[in-house]
Amino acid sequence: MSKINVRSPYYIYDTVANLTSDRIDIYIYTGTQTTDRPSTPTYNLTSLAINDKVTIEISELVKDYFDNNFDGDYASDFFWVDYQIFRSISGGTFTGQGFVQLKGFYGYGFFEEGANPQNDSGLLQTNTKVVKLDDAPAVIPVDTSKTTQVTYLLNGETIYTKAITSSSENDEQIEYVTSGVNGADIFEDRVIQDGGTFEDSECLKEFEDDFVLFDFDKIYIDTDDGVIVLDVDSISECKYTPYKVTFINKFGALQDIWFFKLSKESLSVKKEEFKRNTVINGSYNISKHQNKILSKNGKEKVTLNTGYYPEAYNDVFKEMQLSEDCWIEVNSQTLPINVSSSNFEYKTHLNDKLINYTITIDYAFDTINNIR
Repeated sequence: MSKINVRSPYYIYDTVANLTSDRIDIYIYTGTQTTDRPSTPTYNLTSLAINDKVTIEISELVKDYFDNNFDGDYASDFFWVDYQIFRSISGGTFTGQGFVQLKGFYGYGFFEEGANPQNDSGLLQTNTKVVKLDDAPAVIPVDTSKTTQVTYLLNGETIYTKAITSSSENDEQIEYVTSGVNGADIFEDRVIQDGGTFEDSECLKEFEDDFVLFDFDKIYIDTDDGVIVLDVDSISECKYTPYKVTFINKFGALQDIWFFKLSKESLSVKKEEFKRNTVINGSYNISKHQNKILSKNGKEKVTLNTGYYPEAYNDVFKEMQLSEDCWIEVNSQTLPINVSSSNFEYKTHLNDKLINYTITIDYAFDTINNIR
């Protein structure tokens, strides 16, 4: 089944001899495919034919239905998109053709990939090299219609296997396979999620240094196009606080990227003020503001450093830069951010030896709660 990746144009093209015009009924819905299709179309479009040809672009209409949210629970918006063409030949009445069914992802294609990009892979990420924090799970997005099994291995031995089954339900088209527990990234998070109280100690730190939970170095993904092998590097960081950024990649799936090194936080403040009259009975109080602030709020930003990454991750950083929706995990909270670094220079081992990227992100909310 074809995909519609709504951040790139999707063209419906129709041609037949003596075609006068087309009417296209579009159905955008969730639930069970076909069964839950609404009785009336979401959109009804009509276009005159030119030289017996009609071309209509529909991705912008579908994109409006996505509301991408992420609270630490890996799940993606997905819509069924069905359409039916009704043709008018030589000015006659409209005659319906068969339904065409599409799978709606919040993805996109690059210019070089041409019209109606498909991103036709069982693995819903570009990279086959995975870099993660030591003892953290690797969350791998897969297309359940094209994937049958995901296997985690350590030194050639299987430590975890997840069978993948296809489904006709919209919320089961993307599965996020992980060896972790409820998205917990570190031992402390797992203790808290299990209802326990985490008490740090030197003994515990020594234990965590010696033993890694869910350790693995390869992931095998069985797809319709063969087995895809992911190589996994687990990075330990004892000096700085690592941060996990999650973004929506070109496939329309959530993907993680870790920043291991130095981070710096800053605050910018914006205010509105006015000059007021403080004179009362011919005198004034010198402790009273003449220049009075009417409103004041702040926006916080963080500068993050990746640490050393393989060159294969250039595509991942590219997709993060192009993503419209990003989040960061801070103190066990998942917070919305925007990547404010607008320029990105690709690095290579040949030119730069060691590859480290510095990214600036803005929290996507005001510091003082002003939501009314």
